[in-house]
Amino acid sequence: MSSSENPQCGHGRQQGEDNARIREQLGRIGHKLLVMSGKGGVGKSSVAAYLALSLAKLGNRVGLLDVDLHGPSIPRMLGLEGVFGFTPEKRMLPHAYSDRLHVISIECLLEDRDTAVIWRGPVKHGVIQQFISDVEWGDLDFLVIDSPPGTGDEPLSIVQTVPDAKAVIVTTPQEIALADVRKSINFCKQVRMEVLGLVENMSGFICPHCNTETPLLGKGGGARTANQMGIHFLGSLPFDPRMVLAGDAGKPLLENPDGSPIISAVERFTTEVVTRCGKAPGPSLKMFSSCPGCAS
Repeated sequence: MSSSENPQCGHGRQQGEDNARIREQLGRIGHKLLVMSGKGGVGKSSVAAYLALSLAKLGNRVGLLDVDLHGPSIPRMLGLEGVFGFTPEKRMLPHAYSDRLHVISIECLLEDRDTAVIWRGPVKHGVIQQFISDVEWGDLDFLVIDSPPGTGDEPLSIVQTVPDAKAVIVTTPQEIALADVRKSINFCKQVRMEVLGLVENMSGFICPHCNTETPLLGKGGGARTANQMGIHFLGSLPFDPRMVLAGDAGKPLLENPDGSPIISAVERFTTEVVTRCGKAPGPSLKMFSSCPGCAS
């Protein structure tokens, strides 16, 4: 049968071109970090957003890819609105949060933010591939990928599309979250994805008035789990209600430092991530703030 008689040939040729484009794009990106969690409600998207912001503050060129297709929240946290622009070649232009941080999210393709995305696995896989192949990312030092909780279609698509991605797993201190995060670690082992490390979010409640920390959800569970599972512990991030208010306003706390200990915690976490990636930490993250009230 000739190629003109084979209805699969056109599809196969297109798939080959798409795969080549994906490889080309990934070749221009230094480090790919998949931020994932075993369950919802642990602040995974906040961790992804603040990690991307911190890396950009260090002088890195950073892409932030939101593949939480059913519950995207990154654009609102960063105060980004409107749909994407396109190049003359019909390639998507990511939103520029700053000169060094660019963002892609399904929400920026929707005219109405409240539209429900009702897709099955194959469609989601195709969209995730397009977010790599059909976006003008340019040269990046880091691509931070925010995936939905659990071990379903989206993280599996990232494993298949970005084979050298490394996982940053987010948990909270209480046992019910740690039980789920152990599943995420085992998922990574099964699909042979390297785990960069585990970060414990909401490790303590920071009083916005006196900056005193109270371990509402317990403390130290993340470090113990990392040790038990044989992975690296990247650090702890406290819960500060000022961070919630900043996210709702679309003005990240790192851009409006007010002495919260969360800033120092994010500094340490980001430096640990960069070091684990084999890069020098670079300029001091103290550029966030010179406020004498910030914890050292």
